[in-house]
Amino acid sequence: MHKDETHQHMHSYGIFILVWLGLLTLTGLTVAVAGINFGALTIATALTIAAIKSYLVLSIFMHLRIEQKVFRIFLVVALFFFIISIVLLFSDYSFK
Repeated sequence: MHKDETHQHMHSYGIFILVWLGLLTLTGLTVAVAGINFGALTIATALTIAAIKSYLVLSIFMHLRIEQKVFRIFLVVALFFFIISIVLLFSDYSFK
């Protein structure tokens, strides 16, 4: 990547502050959800909030949007195997 391409895609401090505030809000929401009994949806809700927070960190703070395509493919493959592991874990847990 050239210097000019990276500089064009950099975010302003305002965006970083807004994302940080969003992450704080989502963390507070995670804590609030942990105290509420949604039954089977409690874990799904917490994982959904965690996925949103992960997306924000990866795309904004780690600048994933401006990375090369190969790096994004590796990330998708890793996420695919992580999701398979989670599905297998919860399917095993549900039969106990």
